[in-house]
Amino acid sequence: MVAPIGYALWMSLYEKRSSGLGFGGTERVFSGLGNYTRALSDSAFVAGFGHVAAYCVLYIPVMIGGALVLALLVDSAVARAKRFVQLAVFLPHAVPGMIAGIIWIYLYTPGLSPVTDWIEAAGGHWDFFSESNALFSMANMAAWQWIGYNMIIFYAALQAVPREILEAAVVDGAGGIRTALRIKLPMIRSSVVLTLLFTCVGVVQLFNEPKLLSERATSLGSNWSPVMYIYKVAFERHDYGLAAAASLLLALVAGVASFVVTKLGNKGKAA
Repeated sequence: MVAPIGYALWMSLYEKRSSGLGFGGTERVFSGLGNYTRALSDSAFVAGFGHVAAYCVLYIPVMIGGALVLALLVDSAVARAKRFVQLAVFLPHAVPGMIAGIIWIYLYTPGLSPVTDWIEAAGGHWDFFSESNALFSMANMAAWQWIGYNMIIFYAALQAVPREILEAAVVDGAGGIRTALRIKLPMIRSSVVLTLLFTCVGVVQLFNEPKLLSERATSLGSNWSPVMYIYKVAFERHDYGLAAAASLLLALVAGVASFVVTKLGNKGKAA
């Protein structure tokens, strides 16, 4: 871990400049914090964090909330075929992210997708690639793949809740919903915080979904997320110093987000 970070830090302090009047080759020169200044002053890079923040507002409640609801339902006494439900919900996570994205692009494409045919047969219309709907389409792609994974984490935590506490709640007259909200959820708070932490770090690195979706949803552009910006700078513009600086700034943002989530989670646990 130290070696690639150290190499990226070294690269971020240098940039390539043309020698002479531009007719010669290029040379690597020390630029100090120049690449960091260039990244922070680039509106495309900064705007990417705003896009990711908007995505978090939509995606995280849906994914975390959906996983919690499913875990509580599977853990409830009235649930049937628990093993089958766990496997069925978890299976989408076994699909590689790129393949999952391609599948959803197919399901979003008019003329190819049975989903759009069903919507039109019902008299409706929905353009999954429009500027107003692209964010929802992207969040749906990721939620489909990750809800089952997080449901398994929550379900495992629920299995560790002492049964005698739940039995005491039933004796005291607590119903299923009240037991879930007042006993089960508080007792798996650490698992929820851990999942939220991993989700925040993963969202900051968002790449597959917007990259694939941008091929059809042109409103997203090629720099929608910070990682897309870094990819373009490194492998299309070949400006590796700027890409390294942007990568380290992205890592810093992920670290700060992790710290904030952890502190808030611990504060809530202490309360």
